Amino acid sequence: MELAKTNRMNNLFAFYRGLLTNKQQEYLELYYGDDYSLGEIAEDFGVSRQAVYDNIRRSANALEEYEAKLHLLAKFEATNEAVDALGKYVHDQYPDDSKLRHLLGSVQQQVAQ
Repeated sequence: MELAKTNRMNNLFAFYRGLLTNKQQEYLELYYGDDYSLGEIAEDFGVSRQAVYDNIRRSANALEEYEAKLHLLAKFEATNEAVDALGKYVHDQYPDDSKLRHLLGSVQQQVAQ
């Protein structure tokens, strides 16, 4: 499995998990989160590998559709990049400004939540 795709699916799953069925959540968590194989998931649930594959493929497509409409992951990533750039700027330009560093720390904590 490709690492970039796994990371993307895990990130999308973090944002849109609640929009999936319980079975979709379980399959995606096992496949992308716990690195189970299709065969292992099929055995655990008493279904065919093909059924697991189809469910995971449909679930991944649903996550991509949610992101295409809502852009929550893209907005989160853009916000993190902006805060990181701001942090670098503050560190480079205002190394002795403790109040500014404190405020930046507050913003970084809010973004991390």
